[in-house]
Amino acid sequence: MGSNKFIWIASFAISAAFVNSLGILAIFRFSEWAKKTKSYFICFAAGMLISTPLMLALPNALEKSGNAGFLALAGFLFMVFSNKFIRYRTKEEPLAFGVTAVEGIAIHSLVDGVIYVVTFEASVLIGIMTGIGLVVHEFAEGIITYTTLLKGEVQEKSAMFYAFLIAALTTPIGAFVAYPFVNKLGTSSTGLMLGFVSGVLIYVSASHLLPEVRGSEKKHSLAAFLVGVGLAGFIVLTKI
Repeated sequence: MGSNKFIWIASFAISAAFVNSLGILAIFRFSEWAKKTKSYFICFAAGMLISTPLMLALPNALEKSGNAGFLALAGFLFMVFSNKFIRYRTKEEPLAFGVTAVEGIAIHSLVDGVIYVVTFEASVLIGIMTGIGLVVHEFAEGIITYTTLLKGEVQEKSAMFYAFLIAALTTPIGAFVAYPFVNKLGTSSTGLMLGFVSGVLIYVSASHLLPEVRGSEKKHSLAAFLVGVGLAGFIVLTKI
């Protein structure tokens, strides 16, 4: 079972890096198309990532540990304050803006890798649901990382290379580094970590991705969000 779990984790982590790279390539080669479609990827991912912790991950965490709710709150607050710090730091000249912003993206991508490990350690179902949402949102994240570097006055080809290192490669690195440690956790510890991850996912969806649904002028953004919610609900009900 352990080897199968690792294969799932590795597959999703590498897929995330691949999809992120596609986003970088798309904005470099087909900038207008990438800008038009980015919102739909974000909205779909928001639907998956808000549904997964509320319907499955957090209830599962509470079954494993009665204190998982406190860790969920801690995960949510961690993201609140870390994002406030990054926003505070980015009120500087263009290069400082680019460097500081991508620092935040790099940390976020590393955390994504850890999330794959924690969710698959809890159950394959939770891992798959979380993984789908995270992989889909990587396309938009690649676009955002590349354009952020351009705003930081980094040349196009260098921006592509750095975006790949910062946003794409960090996710599998985070997964492979975390796997040996998370794999040794007991049931209660896994529940606590899954609670923390649930808080992180709720924040990412509610404060980072969902505003795209509200603020996007795209005609079918809400529909893309509801498709994400519907797919998550379907997976839970059918227990794929």
